[in-house]
Amino acid sequence: MGILDTLQSLAGQAGDDSHSDTAKVAGGLIQALTNHPDGIQGILGSLNANGLGQHVSDWAKGEGTATPEQVQQGLGGSGFLEKIADHAGVSPAIVSTALAAILPMAIQHFAPNGQATQQSELGGLAQQFLSKLKA
Repeated sequence: MGILDTLQSLAGQAGDDSHSDTAKVAGGLIQALTNHPDGIQGILGSLNANGLGQHVSDWAKGEGTATPEQVQQGLGGSGFLEKIADHAGVSPAIVSTALAAILPMAIQHFAPNGQATQQSELGGLAQQFLSKLKA
C-alpha cells in the first residue's frame, strides 16, 4: 500500500471518531507541505538540526517508529506543527500525536534516502488527497 492509499484510507475514516484527528492531521500535513517553501526538505532539515538525524535515517528505510515527543523535539520550534494544526483545525498537541504515526511513513515515501527526491509529486498528491477528504 502506497502513501496515497494510506492517507486516503485515513481520510475515509474521518467519520470514525478514533481516526478523525489523524485524518485531519494527514490532510493538514499535505497542505502545510504544499505551502511550505522548503517542503519535505525543510522538515528533514528541522528534524536533523534538532537531533533526530538517526531517526530520520531509520524512517527513510522504513524502520522504527516516532513518538509525539520526538515530533515535538524535531519540529516544535519551526512553526510547522502550528501550521498543520491551523490547516487541520486541531491543537498542536494532537498534531504531534498524529504525526508520530504519519511522519515516518511520509519520510519513507518522500525521502527514501534521507533526502527529498519526490518533491514534484507533492502537489498532485495533495490535490488527490484533499479531493478525497471533500468527497
